[in-house]
Amino acid sequence: MRKDYLTITKPGIIGGNVIAVLGGFFLAARGDVDPWLLIATVVGLALVIASGCAFNNVIDRDIDAMMERTRTRPLVQGRVTPAATLRFATLLGIAGFALLALFTNWVTVGLAAFGFAIYVGVYSLYMKRQSEYGTLVGSLSGAMPPVVGYCAVTGQFDGGALTLLVIFCLWQMPHSYAIAIFRLKDYQAARIPVLPVVRGIKTAKHYILGYILAFVFASLALSVAGYAGPGYFVVALVMGVYWLYLAMQGYRVHDEERWAKRVFAFSIITITALSLMMSVDASLPPATPLWTALN
Repeated sequence: MRKDYLTITKPGIIGGNVIAVLGGFFLAARGDVDPWLLIATVVGLALVIASGCAFNNVIDRDIDAMMERTRTRPLVQGRVTPAATLRFATLLGIAGFALLALFTNWVTVGLAAFGFAIYVGVYSLYMKRQSEYGTLVGSLSGAMPPVVGYCAVTGQFDGGALTLLVIFCLWQMPHSYAIAIFRLKDYQAARIPVLPVVRGIKTAKHYILGYILAFVFASLALSVAGYAGPGYFVVALVMGVYWLYLAMQGYRVHDEERWAKRVFAFSIITITALSLMMSVDASLPPATPLWTALN
């Protein structure tokens, strides 16, 4: 039973988002780390994300039953009831928001609440089932963790926070489209109108390439504007260019499922590397904008 409740919170998603939170936090802190603020931010947002995932399990239990990869989830199998899950999700959310409210600031709490509302209220309840643009709307929620980490330190939504938001929103689009391609039959069975289902895999490849190209420029902008250092710039450039190369290979491959899995896997490596480099740059003095250094 305990394992089922843990499964409902989607630990893999929490883990990936914690890395992103740390990247944003350390980027803003630049070595001046308040350990209690760090713990409260990470644990608080992790609980909020766990709450959102639990609510999502209740909302999606009908379509989860139609998809091969989700049909063994606890609610689908009846091992946990919707009522129990709703109580569990509510307690997690209250605990998470309470931690953020007590130890961070209202900008951080507001951003976490915005991400939660988008994921549970807008995406899960409506957009996911009704529109191909659900992925785009959902990306706003998925981009919140690094922004929350950053704003927990700064207490304001500035250019650095906006750049992180754009980077992570753009990253999620090819990441999600790749999943939809290699899980195409699942999405078709559940009648979820993701782009590859609605417009076809060929069109999805165009979008994947375009979003990755935009992601590369956005990720480099973090250094160009002086928020991150040269080490981050080099890693972002190398990872972005290779991800772009993988996307271009999609026009020549015959095994599209295998190709999509490679694009997906490298998306995880890329965003993890960038988050880690943001953390490394936290130990450096404030970076000089590249356009200033070159003048």
